[in-house]
Amino acid sequence: MKDVDLFIRNAATLVPVADGPAGPVPGGAMDRLTTIEDGAVAAKDGRVVAVGSTADVEDAVALLPGGVEVDASGCVVIPAFVDPHTHALFAGSREWEFDARIRGRSYMEIAHSGGGINSTVRTFRTTSDEEILRPSVARLRQMMLNGTAVVEIKSGYGLSTEEEIRALRLIRRLSELVPMEIHATFLGAHEVPDEFRGRKDAYVGVVIDEMIPRVAAEGLAEFCDVFCEEGVFSVDESERILRAAARSGLKLKVHADELSPTGGAELAGRIGAVSADHLLFPSERGLLAMRDAGVVPVLLPGTSYSLGSETYAPARRMIHMDLPVSLATDCNPGSSMTESMPFIVSLACLQMRLTPAEALTAATRNAAGAIDRADSVGSLRPGHKAHIQVLDAPSFATIPYHVGRSHVRHLFIDGAWAVRDGRLGSWGERGPEGSHSGR
Repeated sequence: MKDVDLFIRNAATLVPVADGPAGPVPGGAMDRLTTIEDGAVAAKDGRVVAVGSTADVEDAVALLPGGVEVDASGCVVIPAFVDPHTHALFAGSREWEFDARIRGRSYMEIAHSGGGINSTVRTFRTTSDEEILRPSVARLRQMMLNGTAVVEIKSGYGLSTEEEIRALRLIRRLSELVPMEIHATFLGAHEVPDEFRGRKDAYVGVVIDEMIPRVAAEGLAEFCDVFCEEGVFSVDESERILRAAARSGLKLKVHADELSPTGGAELAGRIGAVSADHLLFPSERGLLAMRDAGVVPVLLPGTSYSLGSETYAPARRMIHMDLPVSLATDCNPGSSMTESMPFIVSLACLQMRLTPAEALTAATRNAAGAIDRADSVGSLRPGHKAHIQVLDAPSFATIPYHVGRSHVRHLFIDGAWAVRDGRLGSWGERGPEGSHSGR
């Protein structure tokens, strides 16, 4: 019998998203999820110890004095969401662009008239650390209230060596201010800044020769990303930057084929990127290259929705090709101002025709694969981190079906309370003093 300090029992339905060996789930298997009636999960020191029926787990574990016992009767228990593509650290907002798009202006037209990424860059550069951190923390708190425990956050609103280093240091600071698991991505090649307009080659040189060595030397990021798109960074420029990043020990990601079929998916396969993101216009050859190289596609339906586009990534085509499709919010001030993974799951079902089971897999286990963490998060299996959500819902299909609200009753991150009874908890506590019931 194993000692545990967290025991969630009596779940109407437990969905571990843990079928087969650990790792991202290829498309054809994403719809096949094992469900356990009257399920239970137990953890110790932030790691899952046992998963199964309540009777079986009761026979296998002993709750330590002071441990937390949660009665999940009538609830669904699933892994916490993983959000593998966000720009959640930023200053200011861009509602005026939303208004302009509603009036018929395109994203690129707005960018060329002073809006877009460089608008946020100008605001970021003139905003204090504290004024950036305060709303960024608020965004992360909202993510937790919607069931997210793990989030990737990109830089990319500094676009100078010192401001990009500042942004990555602020992302590190966020890890100290909220209990989420945060993974940092360097995105110095998000756009060409105003001061380098017409001198893109020079800016690419700065990214390669100044930024990447600083980021690597200080250990500020795990990944390097590039906005590979017509009018931003070409495939050749993106490859130069990403290969330099790889030489410096950074893992690779690509903003690929979002606005046009530029060859970003082929690039992701060629360089062995961890993920290729957006993918509204990938070629067949590019998707095959990604599949052969084990690249995880990250689909961002919130961006299509926010931009008023009728075009969404071809998710069903990817699933039929056995790609391990994943989902993310793309939380950012210009084209996807949402922190809600449940909303993204609903869009994936309604606009890209994923089944609820496929969408849940994409938002948990495969999303973990998109940040190279499918061996530790995104599933409820022994040895994985105890990132767990307990939902006030009759089925996991309630997530896409009943939109516009969070169904999270409890969220545990590393086995500790993050959300309790729908409210943000006292972080780091494994239960309120004198009480061991989570319900």
